[in-house]
Amino acid sequence: MRVLLTGGTGFIGSHTAVELLAANHDVFICDNLCNSSRETLTAIESITGRRPVFFESDIRDARAMRGILGDNGIEAVIHFAGLKAVGESCVKPLAYYDNNVSGTVTLLEAMQATGCRTLIFSSSSTVYGTPQKLPLTEDHPVGGVTNPYGRTKLIIEKILADLCAADAEFSAVCLRYFNPIGAHPSGLIGENPNGIPNNLLPYVARVAAGVLKEVNVFGDDYPTPDGTGVRDYIHVMDLARGHALALQYAAGRSGWDAINLGTGKGYSVLEIIRAFEKACGHPVAYRIAPRRAGDIAANWADPSKAQRLLGWRAERGLEDMCATAWNFQQRLLSGK
Repeated sequence: MRVLLTGGTGFIGSHTAVELLAANHDVFICDNLCNSSRETLTAIESITGRRPVFFESDIRDARAMRGILGDNGIEAVIHFAGLKAVGESCVKPLAYYDNNVSGTVTLLEAMQATGCRTLIFSSSSTVYGTPQKLPLTEDHPVGGVTNPYGRTKLIIEKILADLCAADAEFSAVCLRYFNPIGAHPSGLIGENPNGIPNNLLPYVARVAAGVLKEVNVFGDDYPTPDGTGVRDYIHVMDLARGHALALQYAAGRSGWDAINLGTGKGYSVLEIIRAFEKACGHPVAYRIAPRRAGDIAANWADPSKAQRLLGWRAERGLEDMCATAWNFQQRLLSGK
């Protein structure tokens, strides 16, 4: 299948590109490189022996998107492109609505215009808001979202549901991620955001490597076992495989669906730091900071729907997540 990955040089997109190329799909990537690098393409080629076709473009550029989709006979889109930091979204909400929501509308208009009607959307467990019950199942009410980032994901899900109701041929699957971490076992690709990381694990890795001073643990007074936030962390390679399976599922149907991708187990921030200390072999400095706007105490998934519909379940544990992330960080430091 000829598949376009928007935001495909980013963390999750690059690992999904590897998974799709290994399954013999033709992979095309569109990315504006605001939080990634062209070097990722070379790394993908080193891993797979194949180089994705790349377009440096923005999903908000309607003319460019029509050209990419139409000129290359794209059959399906996996939509990763979007700003994704909870804290930043509270400070810059308009940037998030512009890039994430407006950009998605432009992409969907281009898809309709070129006859491409299969989409996998990179959604998030944040659409559930503050959990009423745990683990989170797909029938848990959505809404009550605590930050602009999460609201953009929820709005996009609603747009996709409305589009599928209006267009009987359109197929949209919203994959509600929990917290992807880890890296490809080769160490050639991983999470390497430009500037100071917004996500926990790349920040922990840079502190462990001596690049940053200490990890900020935002809040130690949550109603959790150790007072720090609890999340369902999933290895990025398990997540990538979930996208490949979702692509098969979406291509054989029409309509809208939402599926959780998580392990079904929650880990606290301090548990993550301790696991990373074991991976790197030395202490990781941290300090307790005030709670961060928009954060919730805990969430983790019930992944049974993914197993039922996609034949998918997470296979890698926390030890592997931290070990592969540290391996990637060491390769960055060595420059190899």
